[in-house]
Amino acid sequence: MSEATADPRPRSSTFRRAEPVLRVERLNHWYGDTDETRKQVLFDNELQVACGEIVIMTGPSGSGKTTLLSLLGALRTVQEGEIEVLGQPLHRLRGRQLVQVRRDIGFIFQAHNLFGSLTALQNVSMALELKENDRTRIHNRAVEVLASLGLLERIHYKPARLSGGQRQRVAIARALANRPKLILADEPTAALDEQSGREVVNLLKKLANEEGCTSLIVTHDNRILDVADRIVGMANGRIKSNVLLQRAIEICEFLKQSETFAHLSTSTLTNIAEAMETESHPSGSIVIRRGDEGEKFYIIKSGEVDIITPRVDGSEAKVATLHKGQYFGEASLMTGEPRNATAIARQDVELYTLDKPNFQAAIASSEPFRKELEKILFQRQ
Repeated sequence: MSEATADPRPRSSTFRRAEPVLRVERLNHWYGDTDETRKQVLFDNELQVACGEIVIMTGPSGSGKTTLLSLLGALRTVQEGEIEVLGQPLHRLRGRQLVQVRRDIGFIFQAHNLFGSLTALQNVSMALELKENDRTRIHNRAVEVLASLGLLERIHYKPARLSGGQRQRVAIARALANRPKLILADEPTAALDEQSGREVVNLLKKLANEEGCTSLIVTHDNRILDVADRIVGMANGRIKSNVLLQRAIEICEFLKQSETFAHLSTSTLTNIAEAMETESHPSGSIVIRRGDEGEKFYIIKSGEVDIITPRVDGSEAKVATLHKGQYFGEASLMTGEPRNATAIARQDVELYTLDKPNFQAAIASSEPFRKELEKILFQRQ
């Protein structure tokens, strides 16, 4: 029996690893000045967002999303806990120091907050004037970003002559004009039709890929999920879930294309994906050794792994080379027996891993899953 299996090849993840642009630790927040009116709205929240990530935050009305967003944007004072934004500890800053941090953040609010007496071009140009003095560069950049959002024919219109969706796009253009390092958006596509919403998220994706711009978007718009690296769910003032979306999708696609996992529900596959971690091994290193106790299940994220088993004469033979999307290590976790093969990194390899308790919990949650695994393992004897 060998711990090697088949050959799915789905798309790669877009998640980028880096030092966090946003870091939240033990964050609590209250409204009200007296004991009688004091009400806690955020409870012991933890969050990290990396450079270039696009993170969607969702949750019911009143769950604390907008309050958290305003704290991250230095629009409210941190009461308890720590927030670090773009390397600046907001919990230690006050007054003009917080104003300085805001200059590197692009804000997109539910309310447009446009100046009614100014044209679309002038509204966007005002934001550019905070960092730029050259009038030609200001004009050219304002026209460029408005055009990218389909507003070239409306740049000289004042807000009263624009539709609600067009006003929203002007507000978005204003937020993006200075190429901010961080964008904080509250329902940015709620007032937009599908095409306009797609233009907005494509621009955010372009900024992320080309300039490392990070976006945290509060939204209930499931049309834009495909650009997100991660989904953060809030309820009752707490971050309840924090899912690396593209990573989870990639793992689920790997699992679905294997005989062992193909019949599991999407919900079960997602639970397995969320429990998986990553680890790396250099070329030539042993990932698992024959005879050792099985502690993890593995899926190859990138690279190749050779599977080595003993011959009758005591020598060893390579029986398979596994590639991206293939998995190994499940046999000893199922049977409780020692590893029956050695796995060696043929080249630098990155792996998704699931530890023994989580693997066994996945099996226990689905009787058909267990029966199918038992059948596959029996057929390999």
